[in-house]
Amino acid sequence: MTEPATVETYTPLSPEDRARADLYALIGSLMLEIPTTETLAQLAALEGGEGDLGAAVSALARVAKSMDAAAVEREYNIVFIGVGRGEVLPYASYYLTGFLHEKPLADLRATMRTLGIKRRDGMVEPEDHLGALCEMMSGLITGGFGHKASLETQKEFFNAHIAPWAAHCFSDLEKAENAVLYAPVGSLGRVLMAIEDEAFRFE
Repeated sequence: MTEPATVETYTPLSPEDRARADLYALIGSLMLEIPTTETLAQLAALEGGEGDLGAAVSALARVAKSMDAAAVEREYNIVFIGVGRGEVLPYASYYLTGFLHEKPLADLRATMRTLGIKRRDGMVEPEDHLGALCEMMSGLITGGFGHKASLETQKEFFNAHIAPWAAHCFSDLEKAENAVLYAPVGSLGRVLMAIEDEAFRFE
């Protein structure tokens, strides 16, 4: 595995970075995989804090308590897959060019090679899927790709591959006609993008 170009080694993960990584991982898993009964129970147990982020977490927990796995599976298929296409196509190439498998995907793959990020085993979606990008951000923060990436590397990855389109996609998910569980997922993602964007501006 190739080492990231800019890394911090032997640095404990701060509580703030752990929270960031956990949020990215949570959103990534929900975007990529249909939640199971166990996942819904874990979501229902979440407790939101103050502010917009806390409100989004609380909304997600509240909705999770009211749904079963079969209903969520139907929702996931309608919102993301559909007949021909879903309500939301969560791919950087689509949001930035209007087509799938375009230059944003090629650019991302080049960055992944530089940072030593490998495609997850068994993943069928292209790497520019928003869920996959969230998982990559989580890995960069925690050192999941061999080394904990520096804040500068995280910022560069975020600004290049996530910031130009992800908030728009999350907003679309938040407002999707058939989104029930995924409406608060969209809210959570949109708020996280705003927090990250502001934090990186001052980094």
